[in-house]
Amino acid sequence: MTLEILTADSLNGVRHGFFTRRGGASSGVFEGLNCGLGSTDQAEAVQINRARVAGAMQVDPDALISAHQVHSPDVATVTGPLDPRPRADAMVTATPGLVLTILTADCQPVLFSDPEAQVVGAAHAGWRGALDGVLEATIEAMVALGASHTGISAVIGPSISQRAYEVGPEFFDRFMDDDPENARFFAGGQDDRMQFDLPSYGLHRLRSAGIGNAEWTRHCTYSDASRFFSFRRSTHAKEADYGRLISAIRL
Repeated sequence: MTLEILTADSLNGVRHGFFTRRGGASSGVFEGLNCGLGSTDQAEAVQINRARVAGAMQVDPDALISAHQVHSPDVATVTGPLDPRPRADAMVTATPGLVLTILTADCQPVLFSDPEAQVVGAAHAGWRGALDGVLEATIEAMVALGASHTGISAVIGPSISQRAYEVGPEFFDRFMDDDPENARFFAGGQDDRMQFDLPSYGLHRLRSAGIGNAEWTRHCTYSDASRFFSFRRSTHAKEADYGRLISAIRL
């Protein structure tokens, strides 16, 4: 099976892609293109998958740059291969040939580009990172490299949608403590549960930062098991582990 790569017209001018699980070498619960180095999948299969991604991005595998993601607002500015990987949840670069990659399995993968300034970025934005400002921090790190706010386009890739994202009252209270206006990103659920709209919240944070364009591909990771890995779906199925989707961008 060939790779399936989702792209966005607003990121034209830079090679990029939100890779689905299709076209990979992994099997079992990881079936497909699992690129999670930290998963319990066979290491050889993960390396084959990452090599296929590198081929699609037209680079050698060692040009795939990744961070040790910790649900933080921290951003790494990249000028070459990273060893060890930084503890961060976003990266930016103005160096051609380096592929910034993000791993997700329900959280938002966000790819950024300012084609005129020749600066790109990538962020892992789960609810905690988005609430703590990782998206704005990525934008500011790009501006420090010469990008402009209005020149930046950002695209949120496949993420868990509101209908699949049930949360409890403590979660809701945390967002209310940050800004009472955040109530608009929640819908009523059963009993004291609520449904959180993570992509809409991400779009709100991006647009409030004043960038030129922000959009979501409108793919739900939870509801399409044939195309996407999902941490929450795997948890509900009581599976031992789950695959990680990769999203990538380069100049």
